[in-house]
Amino acid sequence: MSYETIIGLEIHAELNTKTKIFCNCSTKFGARPNENTCPICMGLPGTLPVLNEEVVNLAVKAGTALNCKINKLNKMDRKNYFYPDLPKAYQISQLDLPICGPGHVEIETEKGERSVRLNRIHIEEDAGKLVHLEYEPFSLIDYNRVGVPLIEIVTEPDMRSPQEAVTFLRTLKAILEYGGISDCRMEQGSLRCDANISLREVGQEEYNTKVEIKNINSFRELQKALEKEEKRQKELYDFGEAHRIVQETRRWDSGKGRTVTMRSKEDANDYRYFPEPDIIPIVIKDEIIEKVKEDMPELPEDRKERFIKEYGLSEKEVEILVSDKHFSEYYEDVIKLGADAKSVSNWMLSDMLRLIKEQELELKDIPVKKEDFAALLKMVADKKLSVTSAKSVFEDMFKTGKHPEDIVKEKGLSQISDTGAISEIAVAVLNANPQSVSDYKAGKTQAVGYLVGQVMKQSKGKANPKMARDILEEKIKEM
Repeated sequence: MSYETIIGLEIHAELNTKTKIFCNCSTKFGARPNENTCPICMGLPGTLPVLNEEVVNLAVKAGTALNCKINKLNKMDRKNYFYPDLPKAYQISQLDLPICGPGHVEIETEKGERSVRLNRIHIEEDAGKLVHLEYEPFSLIDYNRVGVPLIEIVTEPDMRSPQEAVTFLRTLKAILEYGGISDCRMEQGSLRCDANISLREVGQEEYNTKVEIKNINSFRELQKALEKEEKRQKELYDFGEAHRIVQETRRWDSGKGRTVTMRSKEDANDYRYFPEPDIIPIVIKDEIIEKVKEDMPELPEDRKERFIKEYGLSEKEVEILVSDKHFSEYYEDVIKLGADAKSVSNWMLSDMLRLIKEQELELKDIPVKKEDFAALLKMVADKKLSVTSAKSVFEDMFKTGKHPEDIVKEKGLSQISDTGAISEIAVAVLNANPQSVSDYKAGKTQAVGYLVGQVMKQSKGKANPKMARDILEEKIKEM
């Protein structure tokens, strides 16, 4: 039997504010446990929340960038539940009047471009972080994250494969980063994703029971978790055990490569929502919306178009370069230092990407300084370093952070552009390869390529290849 996979995502993105949503505590990541707390974010008696204006502005910016309807009247609500990481025993969120209504995001899939609808975006405060110690009968709680401002972006169930879900999340992450809305550092928890997945027979219109998956903290894990849950549900349908697929929350166990039951899935009634009595409804004026539109930074699609026009790049090239804000900014910064746009693109999309993957780095964490990268490319352009040697130097730059000139000196890799030195090697190569000389004289001009290769081999990649070719051809004519 053929099944169609139905996927929807709920994305939590921490907003780029210096202080928390209802108090003046810092939102900076990496502080000592429970350092960034106060009576307000800890919900102590007698304290009152004051809404951070920048949170509203950033939420409006997110809605605008994601083609959402901005709700000019919205309000905060209390979501009541007890959990150790929630000191107030309720979370201030939004229920029926969120800050942003329906929107959409365009994504590129194997079948072409398609739109993923957004149901809503709402503001809420983050909860604390539980730290589970191995072999200990207790857990620790860090309340630094309590009250950090979030937006939750809820999609419609429009994605039809795990790969589509990953593509959507990558696209969304890029938009939020480019807009300056969130830093989206998944390894720090500032971008988190829950996935809802169900299966149905191809051609069936109604949805079947969905399962929510939590504990997903990377694109790779999102794909793996969805693929495993997709397989689990398919097997249950095939074996006639569809009754075992229940509405529940499951946790992705990356170590065991499977989803595990956490709890039955709650609905809105279980949280006993009611309007937050300490915060008046939020009214967003037209001037705020217009100001956000005017101040909107260059978004990914705009940058793609500009790179194609300005630097003569292909759509495939800009797709990768623009996929990460920091990666594309690195590209432009190197060009501003005098490097050729096409050369920078070729190096970044080949050697740099390979090294990033090998060292399991993020695109934003390039260990080579822009100035050093530009200096390396200049050495190649000025014929001071062969491309082969430059690739070796670049790998060392990635590992050590050293300047290219220092590495070249240490390894003695400077390109030989001395006519006398190359001529000496060329004569030796010609004497050792009479057949190639005969082939060239007989009109097989490609034979010179082999001879150039031999010169490069004997010079350990240091000879200027163009000079080597010219000298070889000249010497053959003299023979």
